Amino acid sequence: MPVPSTSDPSATHPDTAEDRVTVAVITRDRCASLVRTLDALTALPERPPVIVVDNSTGDASLRAVRHHPGTARLLRPRANTGALGRNLAVDRADTSYVAFSDDDSWWEPGALRRAADLLDAHPRLGLVVARTLVGPDGTEDPLNTVLAASPLPPEPDLPGRPVLGFLACACVVRKDAFRAAGGFHPLLFFGGEETLLAYDLAAEGWGVAYDPSLTARHHPAPTGRHGRNPRLWRNEVLTLWLRRPLSVALAASARLAVAAATGRPGAAPALRELLARLPAALARRHRLPPAVERSARLIDTDRTARARREGPA
Repeated sequence: MPVPSTSDPSATHPDTAEDRVTVAVITRDRCASLVRTLDALTALPERPPVIVVDNSTGDASLRAVRHHPGTARLLRPRANTGALGRNLAVDRADTSYVAFSDDDSWWEPGALRRAADLLDAHPRLGLVVARTLVGPDGTEDPLNTVLAASPLPPEPDLPGRPVLGFLACACVVRKDAFRAAGGFHPLLFFGGEETLLAYDLAAEGWGVAYDPSLTARHHPAPTGRHGRNPRLWRNEVLTLWLRRPLSVALAASARLAVAAATGRPGAAPALRELLARLPAALARRHRLPPAVERSARLIDTDRTARARREGPA
């Protein structure tokens, strides 16, 4: 549990975040994109230490990191660790805070210093979420609007808006909070893993907040994907089985089954993968504390209302 403090340690760190924030980058077989990210991180005025977790199948990323003018540390797991690579990086970080990037994302100058100041000044803040700008034109990620309009009431000991969701490549965590919450869950592997971590942080008493004074940049490659990503769909429902009431998990599973039966793209593989992982989810299931469950239900209600207003995609 966090320990309140009345001091503001940010006053002793006016110009640098290098002794407070490590940037953890996970990558897999995208060498050119990784180099672009390392270029951007190396150019930051904060000069943060960088840890790259390379889930690649070849040695191209290894060579790129070794020959890059920056000083990134490289971790090479024996197998693809997915989102769990971030857990490895947090364990190796020597700083109190860790910012996450993917190999197609980085941070705006000054954002890491600002994040460290916020975490210094708000001892209960476990994770702070940045505003995300997408592509060369800096288009607002739609999630920014959703987070800014969070239905959760403001909390006096947190900055910005309390939330129970975030984009993993646009957040900074307090290492102690991340460890207390167990990090990213192994059952999800990758894709939509953020909500479960937000639930677990809140269950441990830590705050999760969106503060648009922080900015991350995200330059994803065009995917050309049609339909919903099965892994995201699978993990959304698995998260409910792991933490939410049975009625909520069963209803989401039934919706997925109907979508699979009616041929919606991505639904059938999502359902198969859900069923394969369901016994493990039930074995690891534990309910959220009542206060966190109430917050989750507020967000559920808000999401449903927003979907009705927006109509079919």
